Amino acid sequence: PPRKNSGVLADAMENMATFAALLRKEMNAHEDNDHEYRKLEIWTRGLISSLDELEQSWFAAAFYRKSVIAGFMDDMSPVEQGDYARYVYFYKDGFIRVFSLLDKLGTVLNHFYDLKTSKLKTHFSYFTVLRQLQLLNVHPALADQLEQIKNSYRDPLENLRKRRNAEIHYMNSEMQDDLWQRHQGLHDKIQLEDLDSHLEDLKQSLEMNCKTLIAAFSYSNEQLRKEISKPKSVQS
Repeated sequence: PPRKNSGVLADAMENMATFAALLRKEMNAHEDNDHEYRKLEIWTRGLISSLDELEQSWFAAAFYRKSVIAGFMDDMSPVEQGDYARYVYFYKDGFIRVFSLLDKLGTVLNHFYDLKTSKLKTHFSYFTVLRQLQLLNVHPALADQLEQIKNSYRDPLENLRKRRNAEIHYMNSEMQDDLWQRHQGLHDKIQLEDLDSHLEDLKQSLEMNCKTLIAAFSYSNEQLRKEISKPKSVQS
């Protein structure tokens, strides 16, 4: 059956949808000559899709993990090897999406609040945007809330960051464990990584993404309402 959003996932989706709807309403009421609102609306709808895809990646990884019973690669049946491969695929897809989504949010925040983060770093991440938000001190309530959420999930995020970096820059992340084990004993059976621990990191990071989106967009909705309620200048 189709997923029914609930909890922080539903709250995040709702806050983003509200932001997009406010932008659309304002564009319908007044011309968006510089296309700034249109750009923000497209980015926000992209974030909604990205969060949906991240949740699906976690769900699929958790689903296939249930079929992996053996503790060693050599003990797996061909069917179990297939399910393990699918688990690995969706787990990797998930931890890459965790940081991709945050960086997309960083782009929205940088643009909406005119933070000019690109002057610090051409290709900036969400975390660079957060530092810039703190440095400029223009929206301290938002910056403090985002920082608190980030710190609350420091360990799972750092675990996923290391695996993401290994995956992108060095070798398949799950093979690092295999390589280390080969160093310990060349002919020993390869023991699987701690699948449940890895899945928990992904679940916690999904939750962190949701809470970050809730904080960012609930605050931004207030700011946008204030902005669009200001009297518009009439040009002759």
